[in-house]
Amino acid sequence: MATSGESRPIADLLGGLVSDISTLFRKEVQLAKVEASEKVSEAAGAASSIAVGGVLVIGALGVFLAALVSLLAALFVNMGMDPTLANALSAVIVALVFGLAGWMTINKGLNALKASNLNMNRTAASLGRDADIVKERL
Repeated sequence: MATSGESRPIADLLGGLVSDISTLFRKEVQLAKVEASEKVSEAAGAASSIAVGGVLVIGALGVFLAALVSLLAALFVNMGMDPTLANALSAVIVALVFGLAGWMTINKGLNALKASNLNMNRTAASLGRDADIVKERL
């Protein structure tokens, strides 16, 4: 049978272990908050890139479309093409060129937002190490 003198150190050890585990997990939560904040900042940067790409596409189409369509249409008409067909073909060509440029910029931003870039690797690794330490102590 255990005496009260023998059970006291075990209780102290268990109390210390619980306290250590509690402190450890509080620190892990703090680390997770910091890392999540960093990932949100990265995501905001990627969203900014997507927004800039979208503005560029819209701005480019809005500002240059009419001028480029007119220029290409005039070139096609001088080559003997029907004016209506020349305008339509010019509009398609300009839309494809600027649409491709915008798509490439937006794609860059979407690649930055991939889930693998948003993983909280440090927190996961630290929690894994902490779990191993807790298992060893028990």
